[in-house]
Amino acid sequence: MNLDSQLRSAIQQAVNALFSQQVEQLLIQPTNKEFEGSHTLVCFPIAKISKKGPEETARLIGEHLVANSGVVSRFNVVKGFLNLVIADKVWAEVFRSIFADKNFGTLASNGKEVMVEYSSPNTNKPLHLGHLRNNFLGYSVAEIYKALGYTVHKVQIINDRGIHICKSMAAWKLFGNGETPQSAGLKGDKLVGKYYVEFDKNYKAQMKELIEKGASDAEAEKKAPIMMLAVEMLLKWEAKDAETVQLWKTMNGWVYEGFESTYKRMGVDFEKLYYESNTYLLGKEEVMRGVESGVFFKKEDGSVWVDLAADGLDQKVLLRADGTSVYMTQDIGTAILRFRDFPKIEGQVYTVGNEQEYHFKVLFLILKKLGYAWAEKCHHLSYGMVDLPTGKMKSREGTVVDADDLMQEMVDEAEKQTRELGKIEDATDAQIKALSEMIGLGALKFFLLKVDPKKRMLFDPSESIQLQGHTGPFIQYTHARIRAIIRKANEMNITPSDADLGLVNVLEPSEREGIGMINNYIHKLNEAAREYSPALIANFAFDLAKEYNQFYQSIPIFNESDPVKLKFRIAFSHVVANVLKKSMLLLGIHVPEKM
Repeated sequence: MNLDSQLRSAIQQAVNALFSQQVEQLLIQPTNKEFEGSHTLVCFPIAKISKKGPEETARLIGEHLVANSGVVSRFNVVKGFLNLVIADKVWAEVFRSIFADKNFGTLASNGKEVMVEYSSPNTNKPLHLGHLRNNFLGYSVAEIYKALGYTVHKVQIINDRGIHICKSMAAWKLFGNGETPQSAGLKGDKLVGKYYVEFDKNYKAQMKELIEKGASDAEAEKKAPIMMLAVEMLLKWEAKDAETVQLWKTMNGWVYEGFESTYKRMGVDFEKLYYESNTYLLGKEEVMRGVESGVFFKKEDGSVWVDLAADGLDQKVLLRADGTSVYMTQDIGTAILRFRDFPKIEGQVYTVGNEQEYHFKVLFLILKKLGYAWAEKCHHLSYGMVDLPTGKMKSREGTVVDADDLMQEMVDEAEKQTRELGKIEDATDAQIKALSEMIGLGALKFFLLKVDPKKRMLFDPSESIQLQGHTGPFIQYTHARIRAIIRKANEMNITPSDADLGLVNVLEPSEREGIGMINNYIHKLNEAAREYSPALIANFAFDLAKEYNQFYQSIPIFNESDPVKLKFRIAFSHVVANVLKKSMLLLGIHVPEKM
């Protein structure tokens, strides 16, 4: 029986003995950090049974538990809250079961499936800082669900068609002179992104010229020659014009090669890729079916709309007057195709920035109106934008922070600091490079994941890579420190066993606190999955590392003369290291053996 079950059973027995009644549901929560204890029983509901005040009810239950349960050593009462201190021998037994469980922190398959979409870039520009948060969030949520026993399908939708793609194509056609990634010495995604910026620069110049000649702003936006070329290319693409389709395939191919190397360095992966160019036709079919069934309506110009006024929203276009589709059209097709491909999925998670909240609200509502009951299983993992000390990023103006460049800068800074600290003089250059990659990318991932996804955040590269503070390198360093302790223990032939751990009856406060945190790990995993928040795992890992460092500073492990206590502390260190490693891997972060 685990600790929570033991405690609930003991409380039920106490309530029955004191008040001759059972409580249908006990409300137990973590104790507020300002009070002693680990578990708090909320006694207000029980006071209705006891016919006494909440404080008196709490006191009576606390006294009974201390006298009879063997689980609780002492207690304190704050109003109607009973704060319980678990007996050291119980914590020691909890730890012994954790130590014996070689798979602690990973649950067996539960037979359920879930799909997580992330990244989903446009093929007109390279990945940037915002994509890093997106990829790290989606990947981490997927890994958290895997740890809980789900079969997880990691997917992305490649936004490989549309006017934005044609903008890069138009600019390359006008100004490219046959340039390729090889001739330019650029990654393919960066070359295509260069022409996206080139389009915007020329578009603005042409609009300004038209306005100066008397055109209105609206006329200038439509009549600028470079925009007219992009629109023409989109129409040709949808009509399957051979030359246009070939250029589209060539430039997208350049981008895919660039993306692949970026994803590899990020450490993210995908089971299946969906392409907007393949799903938008299914979306158009569904839209026309919706017109026939009266779910959607056509305007005089031939465009197709959905009216969501009755649902508190507005009208939304689904097909333009010229018959071309919009993002919503392909998202309808993609969602349907995914549930056809994976009919057993419990849900589909879309990792997309919060500027698209309205879009997904509309999408899920449309799918429901089309008769798809699984629309209720779709969830938008909405996250806040990433700001920099220098301000907001804009792709079309070329002011984005490139993902490749930022990852390299973080790794370079990690190497610089590693060499300056001089703690690994015996390491080869290759080992230092590998360690720097681990620390630099770990710092980046942790900083982007430690903040609640829903919150907008400021990314500070210099703060993220510090060895002290709320950072990834702090946790990585703690793990490396523990591994050094384990190596020393192995050299001294100190090998803890289950039998040794069963002899421990008295714990230090930091050991008790650490065991309590580790025991809460699965609960934290479930909470992170429920909230779609890797931040809960990131902050759990930080708090555990911080607690271990307090233990390390206050208790000289190898000065302990009692062999039972010494073995317990080595075992405790071993488990903390393993849980830190598991937690960080859920964030896509590796931890070093030496640092």
